[in-house]
Amino acid sequence: MAEASVITDEMRAAIGQESEPATIEVDKTAVRMFARAVGYTDLIYYDEDYAKSKGYRSLPAPMGFLGQPIYRPDIPLRPAYIMPFESPYRRILNGGTDIEYYEPICAGDVLTATSKIADISERTASIGPMLLITGETTYKNQEGKVVARFRGTLIQY
Repeated sequence: MAEASVITDEMRAAIGQESEPATIEVDKTAVRMFARAVGYTDLIYYDEDYAKSKGYRSLPAPMGFLGQPIYRPDIPLRPAYIMPFESPYRRILNGGTDIEYYEPICAGDVLTATSKIADISERTASIGPMLLITGETTYKNQEGKVVARFRGTLIQY
C-alpha cells in the first residue's frame, strides 16, 4: 500500500508564486574577492583595463557569482526562495544547483532578482521518504534583460 502524499494543497499553491524583487549589486571589489576566493587567476577578474581590452564593459562576474543583495538594516534579508509552508521533514540536503547565463554580468551592473518555487515532488530513497523542492531565481540587469537563471533543489527528509 502506497503512503499518503505529504504534499499539501498549501504547498501546491506556493508553486510559481514570485517573491518581491531584490536588488543585487555587482561591484569590482566583490568580483575580485570572489575570483580570488575560488582561485581564478585570469586578469579579466582583477584588472579593469585588461578586461575591457578583452571586450568586457568592466570586470566580468566570475561563474557562480551573481552579485550581492543590497543590505539595509531596516529590511530583513529574504531567503533564496520563499517557502510559506511547513514541511513534515526536518533534515535538509542540497540536491544540486545550476546557473544558466544569458548575457555577461559585469561590475557596475545592478540586478533585480525574483524567486519562486518551480516544483515540489516526493520520492522514497534508501534514507526513507523525501520532499524535493526546486527553487528558481531569475536575474535581470538594469536594462530589464534576463541575464541569468539560478535553479536549486532542496531535499528534505
